[in-house]
Amino acid sequence: MLTVRFTVPAVPKHLVHRSGLLKRLTAGVEGPLTLVNGPAGSGKTVLAAHWVAEGTVPGPTAWLTVEPGDAPGAFWAYVLEALDRSGAVLPAGVGRPTRAEGVTRSFLVRLAEALAGSERPAVLVLDQFDTAEAPDVTEGLDFVLRHAAEGLRIVLTSRTDPLLPLHRYRAAGEIAEIRYDDLRFTDEDAEALLREHGLAVSDAGIGLLMERTEGWAAGVRLCALAMQSSADPEAFLRQFAADRTTIADYLLREVLDAQPGPAQDLLLRACVTDRVHPDLADTLTGRDDAARTLAGLARDNAFLERTETSAWYRLHPLFAEVLRAHLRERRPGLEPRLRGRAARWFARTGRLPEAVAQAAACGDWQFASGQLVDTLAIGRLFTGLEADQLGRVFAEMPAGTPGAAPALVAAACRLPDQDLSGCEAGLRRADAYLTVESGPEARLTRAFVGVLAGRLADDLAATERAAADADHLLGELPGPLLAERPEIRALMLAGLGAAELGAGRLERAETVLTAAVDACGAPGTEYPLCDALGSLALTELRGGRLRQAAEHARAALAVAEQSALPPERRTGVAHLVLAGVATEHDDIAAARDHLDLATAAAGPRPERVAAVEAAVIGARIAASEGDGRAAIGALHAAGTAGGGAPPRPQVWALAELAAAESAVHLAHGDAAAALAALDGVDAAAADRPEHAVARARALLAAGRADEATEALADLPADDALSAPVRARACLLRAEAAAADGAVEEAHRRLAEALGLARPEELRRIFAESGPWVRRVLRQDPEPARVHGWLLSRSPAHAGASPAGGPLLLEPLSPRETEVLRQAARMLSTAEIAAELFVSANTVKTHLKSVYRKLSVTRRSEAVHRAQDLGLL
Repeated sequence: MLTVRFTVPAVPKHLVHRSGLLKRLTAGVEGPLTLVNGPAGSGKTVLAAHWVAEGTVPGPTAWLTVEPGDAPGAFWAYVLEALDRSGAVLPAGVGRPTRAEGVTRSFLVRLAEALAGSERPAVLVLDQFDTAEAPDVTEGLDFVLRHAAEGLRIVLTSRTDPLLPLHRYRAAGEIAEIRYDDLRFTDEDAEALLREHGLAVSDAGIGLLMERTEGWAAGVRLCALAMQSSADPEAFLRQFAADRTTIADYLLREVLDAQPGPAQDLLLRACVTDRVHPDLADTLTGRDDAARTLAGLARDNAFLERTETSAWYRLHPLFAEVLRAHLRERRPGLEPRLRGRAARWFARTGRLPEAVAQAAACGDWQFASGQLVDTLAIGRLFTGLEADQLGRVFAEMPAGTPGAAPALVAAACRLPDQDLSGCEAGLRRADAYLTVESGPEARLTRAFVGVLAGRLADDLAATERAAADADHLLGELPGPLLAERPEIRALMLAGLGAAELGAGRLERAETVLTAAVDACGAPGTEYPLCDALGSLALTELRGGRLRQAAEHARAALAVAEQSALPPERRTGVAHLVLAGVATEHDDIAAARDHLDLATAAAGPRPERVAAVEAAVIGARIAASEGDGRAAIGALHAAGTAGGGAPPRPQVWALAELAAAESAVHLAHGDAAAALAALDGVDAAAADRPEHAVARARALLAAGRADEATEALADLPADDALSAPVRARACLLRAEAAAADGAVEEAHRRLAEALGLARPEELRRIFAESGPWVRRVLRQDPEPARVHGWLLSRSPAHAGASPAGGPLLLEPLSPRETEVLRQAARMLSTAEIAAELFVSANTVKTHLKSVYRKLSVTRRSEAVHRAQDLGLL
């Protein structure tokens, strides 16, 4: 008898106290069987030894390390010796095995009967039970355990599931199982072990260690030992290569060499892929035994696990890394051939990202890029769950790789980074390869990339040409293929619609963008849907349809949130639109919040239309906050050309920027500067209605009412104007009438302006109109009562104009505010009087005044209105 086999292994000096697992072992031995199952180095033996050393085991504890080659008779002889050494008392009549080859059934009966009659149960720990090769051993152990009643508790540590009928023990609730997922180290465990080794590692370092080892205990421990001898432990983790450490020796000796030859060959060949299917493994080995071999390796915990309930398997990343290094050393030149086979298997089975990754890994860029072009999958560089993965793969493609497909993919890969010159260079290389005889897939890919490049360049003509080419080519392709690629049409329509918007063609943009939204809905179209909704919202905002703009903007944000689009794919246009809507509503606080979010998401090179709108909105916000210099600076910056952009903005943008600059000067009382800003634009911009209205406003501020009226007279018919322009023009006519002393005309025009502004709640134009509006409404307060929506939503401007003082209402007195605060508590008039120590009549008087100032008729309306204004 070898005494060492009965000795509990020494607990390591540096030990992580895993109290939860120790308690589970203690609870487990209340039943007959406890199984601790995991691969080599997962900490099975350490856990069991620590548990025994803790002294919390109920009853005598026998330890036996099982060794390969133990015949049944020898195994039971060792079991009896282990029980005897633990202090368990067995009658002499039990006997001893007399031959190594086996034991009689009568011996097992006597042993089980003796254990069943024990005063206290014996606990038997069988370490490395997976090395017990004889089926008679497990059959006998099962017999004794079932017939020993409460007299025996067995704890098995094993790399594999023993041949015991575990299903029966599970059904009876007589087994406790601690599996590899339970044995894996947590971040806290890893940190504790490193601390035991005198290592202080950052949270990021711990995360990297756990990512590489996946909590494998031996891997964490071996890394800790290596880090102790490293001058920079953090750098060690960043540069850690498993194949150059003791981890490689451990895994090769303990895991790979323990497998039979065919299984070793399969592991070495399968390591080139992140996951392996039995059919793929057969392709790599040239055999047909992969299903059986993979199942056996997973069952034996050979660092290969089945992924949930699928047919796929995955290797532990450290083991895979070691195997790849071993493959290169043992079979030079085989890895590229294996990856080529894997690439074509993945392509045949419709797994594009893996096909591309394997082809790229073996340097077959023609095949890799051809997968995107020949199957019309180019759109997946921009949308879908694999976009980032595909982008990273092709970022490694050497510049100038010959062929049309590599050139087209290289051009497309430049677009997410807004590298227009790189994209155009790739397209020129592709054009050198493409001919009329080229397949429709390649020519459609060229047109598709051309649409997106034209949008990035703010070149509507080029975008339309490419879109027309694409429309023609779509008719040459089979319907089933196009049905599999809905992102192609969706992305092209979104790009064309955005280009139309940038050119100021709002009606055309709305039509195309609506079609883009309709083309989305299938999986993989989340990004073009978010993009199209954002552009459509911006189109509605520029057209003065605020409610529709806000609705589409919120829909875009909802799509981005629900589909978890990465931040760089949220263009910020939706927040920009909401900032514009809030500005028109005179809700400056909300406008500032949304504009900040839009700016953060816009990236270094926002589209021209978004940049112009952001500048205009930012200028309005800054002007309302009294920062005219910042407002003018933002507008001037938007009016200058950026890299790769046209030399000047579109006509609509020049008119809008000039009008916004004029408004900033008017906010600071400088009518001359306001007129100068408008006079600096060219004739085309000066012909736009927005420019005429802005000029009329500046002329009125300069005291030139007749010229203002004349400028307004040249405006086109109302149905050609947006609601904001019509409302502003009507308001200016009212102001001109008031300045001329035509009170009745002023009242009529003001009422008309209020009616035009009401559907979209255009508060800003009234907030910017100055004191004359207040004077007119004091003479006739009825419009203020009817148009209660006109009250500002911004607490900073509640009831105030930019120039100070009430816009439409008198401010509430402190006593009125207190009465309203008590009313918000749902107190009656009498209760409010009691709270404030005044009479009920006084309370009623204050409430009437509150109703008048807030343009309401009931107490509940007053409370809600005051809450909207930030008064409560």
